[in-house]
Amino acid sequence: MTEQQRAVDDAGQAQAEEPAPAGDGGAPTGAAGGAAREEVSERTVEAVVRAQLSKALGGKRGMVEAAVPTLTFTVAYLATQELRLALGLGIGTALVLAAVRLAQRSSLQFVFNSVFGIGIAAVFALRSGDAEDFALPGIIYNAVYAAVLMLSIIARWPAVGLLIGAVTGDPTGWRRNSAVVRLSSRLTWLLVLPCVVRVAVQLPLWAAEKYDVANTFAFLGVAKIAMGWPLQVAALAAMVWILARGRTPMEDGTGIAPADDADRTRD
Repeated sequence: MTEQQRAVDDAGQAQAEEPAPAGDGGAPTGAAGGAAREEVSERTVEAVVRAQLSKALGGKRGMVEAAVPTLTFTVAYLATQELRLALGLGIGTALVLAAVRLAQRSSLQFVFNSVFGIGIAAVFALRSGDAEDFALPGIIYNAVYAAVLMLSIIARWPAVGLLIGAVTGDPTGWRRNSAVVRLSSRLTWLLVLPCVVRVAVQLPLWAAEKYDVANTFAFLGVAKIAMGWPLQVAALAAMVWILARGRTPMEDGTGIAPADDADRTRD
């Protein structure tokens, strides 16, 4: 139990023991009366979402690890026009990044995503023999991901709300607060937007190269890199701006603990 949690519990116990003010009919508040709930301002939806989103980005190193294999493949193919060689160099670069992570005994999460992503891209490109098909898995993924997120909003189970439920340990408790549902929906729309932009830009570039309408391979490679983490960071910045506009405290008892408190508890 953290110091903040002890303070909250002590405050609630003290409140339960205090007599009610005159004119309240002598009914105690707090745990005995059940008439009031403690509001813990530092435990907010905003704090949890901000911490989770920052963690998900992986920092500057995670962004580089995501971009380098794709950049290597694109440059190698433009220089050699050899699909297998370019894919080999791209995959090799991702494996080198993974080896560095292993040597440093650091998390493989983000470099694994890079290795997995270029591996799937290689399968698509090798199966068809067309280099532009390396972008097809990402286009499909973003289209499906955007559709799923939009459905979650329409069903009033926005994805960011599910994230809040996972952090609090109460998967459905957040839905009792309409302000939290609205906030979660707005934040989820900001996750949808980068996916829609990627599909809207990359799909025409892929189709133009695929069907020999124009030579757009270089533009497709640049778009894939530029619309990866940069778009994700832009979405995060928009989220932080929305979160900075107001705070949405959860009701006491559901317990959204700030990330720092959770870390101290585990230590």
